[in-house]
Amino acid sequence: MNQLAITVIGRDRPGIVADVAEVLARLGANLTDSTMTRLRGHFAMTLICVGPTAAEAEAALAPLAADGQLLATVRAVTPDGVTAPAGEPYVLAVHGADRMGIVAAMTRVIAEAGGNVTDLSTRLAGSLYVVVAEVELPSGTASELTAQLTRTAAELGVEATLRPADPDLL
Repeated sequence: MNQLAITVIGRDRPGIVADVAEVLARLGANLTDSTMTRLRGHFAMTLICVGPTAAEAEAALAPLAADGQLLATVRAVTPDGVTAPAGEPYVLAVHGADRMGIVAAMTRVIAEAGGNVTDLSTRLAGSLYVVVAEVELPSGTASELTAQLTRTAAELGVEATLRPADPDLL
């Protein structure tokens, strides 16, 4: 079976998710993983599906983008198969005054410790910037990493917390 990565972005409006899902269902595409969000009035969705060829999916999605309000891209991807988590699940929360480089600095600390960011969201509310990231950390690294994250956060003038993830919530 073909595995596809599909992105859809554009100005938000009601019905985009339904429109995309219906097109893919008519093609016989099974949606296996997806995420969707609204970012300051813009819609962004990424999904993985199994079924049609990339050309079939592109042709079927083309009418949704015909008016120029949406951009849909389709790319064939190689299935990775089911893999066990590479580490222990944690949640990193960062908040403080908005400034350049918060995400870059905090995720660099995670990467240098051998951790992997598996989900990340940011929000700017007035002058308050909030980052929430789900991360997988190598076993036994959380204490040392917490200290490094705290130092980096202090240099940025923000606060950071790292806590074990509740597996029932992920």
